[in-house]
Amino acid sequence: DVYKRQMFASGESLIASFLPEIVPASQMGRMSGYGWGLGYFGGLLTLGLCLAYIAWAKTQGHSETQFVPVTLLITAAVFIVAATPTFLWLRERATPQPALGGMSYVRTGIQRVRHTLSEAARLPDLFRFLIALAVYQSGITTVVVLSAVYAREVMGFDTQSLIILIMVVNVTAAIGALIFGQLQDRIGSVRTLSITLLIWCSAIILTAMADTRTDIWIAGNLIGFAMGACQAGGRALIGQFAPAERTAEFFGLWTMVIQLSAIIGPMSYGLITFLSGGNHRLAILIPLVYFIIGLMLLLRVNEQRGKATAAGETKS
Repeated sequence: DVYKRQMFASGESLIASFLPEIVPASQMGRMSGYGWGLGYFGGLLTLGLCLAYIAWAKTQGHSETQFVPVTLLITAAVFIVAATPTFLWLRERATPQPALGGMSYVRTGIQRVRHTLSEAARLPDLFRFLIALAVYQSGITTVVVLSAVYAREVMGFDTQSLIILIMVVNVTAAIGALIFGQLQDRIGSVRTLSITLLIWCSAIILTAMADTRTDIWIAGNLIGFAMGACQAGGRALIGQFAPAERTAEFFGLWTMVIQLSAIIGPMSYGLITFLSGGNHRLAILIPLVYFIIGLMLLLRVNEQRGKATAAGETKS
């Protein structure tokens, strides 16, 4: 599982780095939204295929040890089909750079990252956004990882109800990515992300105060709506803030920040749950704290200056 997660994260970073090459900066928001939106629909398709096969396999008397491995093959087949157009038609415009001083590409990459971090003052808004991303993404990861646990432990959702909720939330997330991708190109990335973080805050407050399953359904769809928008918006903003010749490098940092948040967020939720004797309603407020702090940090990002700095770095 760790290996698969690492490969998925690496692939996500590489795919994202193509964004500035294939679309102008004025359209990055909507294109990033299209990508995330189609990704959610693809996830629904894969889940639907797997569930349909499982239902058929059970009618044939197959055991879990027989049909679970096949669902992995179905997922792999979807990955292959989805990736094929990229390999067939996408033409890379970047010029490969040789390793420095005869060093391996791994050592060269590490040296480049160190150099980038040491030059944070030259790209202040990009690094401010990465810090804001690390904070609010910790909240997002916490909700994504533990929302099913909350719904089951606090509100009594069974497995079937959770699957239905997850499928509906994926549709909402796709819609959110598409809508906010368009909005991002009109009013700016920072403003759009700020709106989505306010939606996150509202969803968490509603979840913590929920008395009925209807409350969870409303909160879940708010979460989906904001989640797709946040993911699309963050990727586009990195593309706008990164110097053109170093986009892959900064998208690598973007992925690293997201992976670190996947550790910090759920660990903090688990710590509060443990210290409070299993009080999930208290622990669910941890993401709210991350979203509020992330919003405060995000508002310190000057979008126009960040774009201008990236353009100046590219020309120099």
